[in-house]
Amino acid sequence: MDIEPAVVHEILVVHVSRIGDTLLATPALRALAAAYPKARLTCLAHPKRAEILQGLPFIHRLGHITKKSAPLRGWMPGRRYDLALVWGFDRPLVEYALRVAGRVAAFRQEDAKLDGRLWRAVPEPAFHTRNAVDYLLSLPEALGIPAAGRHLSYVVAAGEHAWAAQELAPLRARGVSPLLGLQIASFPTKGFRDWPVERFIELCRRIRGDHPAAHFLIFGGPLERERTQALHAALSDCSTHYAGRLTLRQTGALMNELTLYVGVDTGPTHIMGALHRPMVAMYHGSSPSHFLAPLEHPCLWTVDHPRAGEGYDPDAYPMADIPVDTVLAKVREALA
Repeated sequence: MDIEPAVVHEILVVHVSRIGDTLLATPALRALAAAYPKARLTCLAHPKRAEILQGLPFIHRLGHITKKSAPLRGWMPGRRYDLALVWGFDRPLVEYALRVAGRVAAFRQEDAKLDGRLWRAVPEPAFHTRNAVDYLLSLPEALGIPAAGRHLSYVVAAGEHAWAAQELAPLRARGVSPLLGLQIASFPTKGFRDWPVERFIELCRRIRGDHPAAHFLIFGGPLERERTQALHAALSDCSTHYAGRLTLRQTGALMNELTLYVGVDTGPTHIMGALHRPMVAMYHGSSPSHFLAPLEHPCLWTVDHPRAGEGYDPDAYPMADIPVDTVLAKVREALA
């Protein structure tokens, strides 16, 4: 390693991103903790995303930061951290790390003066040349820090587990089985990743043909409420509509109770990937599973667009090209 463990007592990680990218960084955080087992690891994340890192045993302090709040912070004299790693290309976040840490490593910022102030300015890996986990791991690996597993990490707290068990008790009393979770939409700027609602309806009806007691939990946010409500209306006797009703942590707790999860490539799918429970995930042609699917997952079934990997035009690979038969075959394998 570039720095001996004996001289590193406090480590800072700054990673302000979406749900999925935040979880995809957990292998890199775990690698840092393993390389410096006696150091305290502080992680600063987006205020609306930090909670998904709660309870991870390798993070000692979890906080919030944004590119707007960063310029107001870190002006007290002295360096609090021995080492800081910053993912991303927001100058205010890098400047903050430079104020509070003795050594700062980040990907090259395309600003020669700023790069010159970094302890290590690491070349960014080329776009779509490796899995997103390996992309994020490339920063600590450039410092001589080896990976400590490539699997994602998420912890359901005991209280959250108890809440989920209580929430699902009425369904279990009715003998529903299997219990499946559905995530039908990505976030609005990635709407091209969404599989049509009509396909989800057909899929669920065919699953019910195999398993008449199957029940579906419909996840999602308020922005896709119209679609999730349409799905719920079509499955009114065998579904529970949770879209827009749950916190992020409550969603994770319910996902941990599922027999199987079926979803498109988005944040909650990454949460499911970090829970290491059975899942079927669908990937758009411009973002194939080998770039974004969870690694070292014990029970993952992926469904790629039939033309996956041919290019990166979001409009060139409509998700409707994925047949229901293809997804159903993966569901049947998983439930078997």
